[in-house]
Amino acid sequence: MDEVDKQIVKLLKDDSRSGYGEIGTKVGLSEGAVRKRIKTLTDQGIIRKFTVKIALAEGAQAITLLATNPSQPTQEVSKKIQAIPNVETTYEVSGEYDIVAVISGMNMTEVNECIEKIRMVEGIVKTNTMIVLRSS
Repeated sequence: MDEVDKQIVKLLKDDSRSGYGEIGTKVGLSEGAVRKRIKTLTDQGIIRKFTVKIALAEGAQAITLLATNPSQPTQEVSKKIQAIPNVETTYEVSGEYDIVAVISGMNMTEVNECIEKIRMVEGIVKTNTMIVLRSS
């Protein structure tokens, strides 16, 4: 990934709806060149998904810390959690907890339903959920 690719990724992180032409103008490339670079970044797995982030005023978000059973591979448990609707991102971490899940929904009911589904995943032994009150 060169500096232009890094600029493209940053622009997409700021606004994933940016058009190829708009990005090209900002990084000094043609629309076709930007399209090709984004396809390559996607094919290589550097860009994994384009997403919509709902403002907290319009929805609800939570961060859930998850401890796993040591007999279950953390990576497998993490994949199961990532497949649950409303799980935005998962991180495998070190410390008291093994996985962090970022959950978002249109309301607290959706977030709570997601947390309940996570608690039922085989290998989860403990959860600690924090509701996000404000983000900046």
